[in-house]
Amino acid sequence: MSADDMSVPAAELVIVGHYDRGSGYATRRASGSPSWLLMWTQEGAGLVEQGGATLTAGPGDLVVLASRAAHHYRTAGERWRFWWVHFQPRPSWVTWLRPYALSPGCHLTRGSHLAPPLQPTAATTLVPSATLAPGSALAPDATLPPGSALAPGTSLPSAGLRAPGRQLSPGSLGQPGAEPPSLSARIEEAFLRAHAYARWSGRGVPPEPGETHRPVAAMAERARELVLGAVEEILLLATSEAPDAFGPHPDDRGASGPGVGGLSGARPGGVGVDRRVARALELIAAEPGAPHTVASLAAAVALSPSRFAHVFAERTGRTPMRAVRAARLAHAAQLLEATDLDIGQVAAACGFVSPFHFSRTFAHEYGLPPRAYRRRLGS
Repeated sequence: MSADDMSVPAAELVIVGHYDRGSGYATRRASGSPSWLLMWTQEGAGLVEQGGATLTAGPGDLVVLASRAAHHYRTAGERWRFWWVHFQPRPSWVTWLRPYALSPGCHLTRGSHLAPPLQPTAATTLVPSATLAPGSALAPDATLPPGSALAPGTSLPSAGLRAPGRQLSPGSLGQPGAEPPSLSARIEEAFLRAHAYARWSGRGVPPEPGETHRPVAAMAERARELVLGAVEEILLLATSEAPDAFGPHPDDRGASGPGVGGLSGARPGGVGVDRRVARALELIAAEPGAPHTVASLAAAVALSPSRFAHVFAERTGRTPMRAVRAARLAHAAQLLEATDLDIGQVAAACGFVSPFHFSRTFAHEYGLPPRAYRRRLGS
């Protein structure tokens, strides 16, 4: 299957690829794609438009576009090197991404928090002639002399860049005093694994990550599940710096232009994380079906109800009870997917007072009533 064949991939396909495109690259889908699209920039930049939002994605930025919405993306400048995946999201992923929505169906997590700033260097670090063990990494500007070899799993960072004052030698990772991999390195490793999994036949041992990353569709069921597991890891890592209600809320409509490019997972205006709000979100996520109220959550973080409600809304863009409802609905979607509980049992487990209220609220959020949602998952 060629890249041209996959310009508008079928909804059921899970496809992983890596592009390094110049200034003439552009893709426009007037009717969107039947699958979701995830793009993670490594070098250069891309201009992305969907749902009324326009953004420029730079190194470390993760863009996720929902299905069936017109979109357009192209190289911004001279180069855009990026990983991409077409997929169908698991129900919980939609909830994780919601705080990062710039417009309906267009999500962005900024990469400024993923790794220390990288700086160009003119120096060349020579690695002694050796075979590097699996999992080792080279300084980004390192040169291998004749006779050296890379074992499967060796990480090769972007050429020409290295962390200031940092040089890695064979075997340094995992040793006392060695710096842990950055989040961006972990995300890149997950993409490499996803691409390798997509090439797997479903029998025996999956292949090691390769040196070329042409688009490949995961055809075996086991391969698709492993790719989706890697995508889930990418989403969790990319959104790990803040509890999932931090960032622009879907009700913040009409974000576009240069201002959108400055978002970094926080509310417009630079409002940051508050540990009391973070604690409240942890309580909600841990037990979404518990009888949470503004008063009970406020008491748990030692604030008055009025002060708590104000701080929570200021930091997350939604009221505490809207956050509770979102967590309950996400939990309900997971139960519908993974269990055979009837609708009344799911409603009770998620803290809804009646199956009727639950069904109506769920349909408003997910576009389908619970029974139809479960049938679609099983079809």
